[in-house]
Amino acid sequence: MIEDLKIIHLPREEWEGTVIPMRYTTEEYYDVIIDRNEKGYDVRIHKKKFDAPVTHYPEEYDYSDRLYQPHWEKAYAWGIVEEDAKGRKMAACIETCPEEWSNRLMVTELWVHEKLRRKGIGHRLMAMAKEQAVKERRRAVILETQSCNTGAICFYEKEGFEMIGFDSCCYSNRDRERKEVRINMGYFIA
Repeated sequence: MIEDLKIIHLPREEWEGTVIPMRYTTEEYYDVIIDRNEKGYDVRIHKKKFDAPVTHYPEEYDYSDRLYQPHWEKAYAWGIVEEDAKGRKMAACIETCPEEWSNRLMVTELWVHEKLRRKGIGHRLMAMAKEQAVKERRRAVILETQSCNTGAICFYEKEGFEMIGFDSCCYSNRDRERKEVRINMGYFIA
């Protein structure tokens, strides 16, 4: 049963460098349109459909998502670990790292294996991050996703996150053209 899957701490010494196989298929994206005019800028972000489904996978990038990357010095991770004949492997994870200067907690990684999605595991993982933020007296939980990952955006909105900004050249100099713009989202602690 899904409820029986235990979320455990993933210690840095054991899980550092573990590749997170971020893979998703989407049929929609949020198109980010920025127009400059005499009054300043007009920014529009509208959901649109791709002509055909698009799949994003780790191998298409020069870097892959990994737990405990060196630039996240104070990261902490939890996850669900399964064991089989080949050994232990991660089935879901969340990693957080404090952003001290702004008193926010950043979700640096969130991943649930395809076979476990839409079963409440992402919600359970996110609840742990929110609980951590409250215990540490953080003012917000923040994260990034991509404008083409509409499934993730929908999930985050259901979790109480809202869009707090975007970066139109985070992944490449052609992010808007590629329909993969960094979307920043935040959850504000009451």
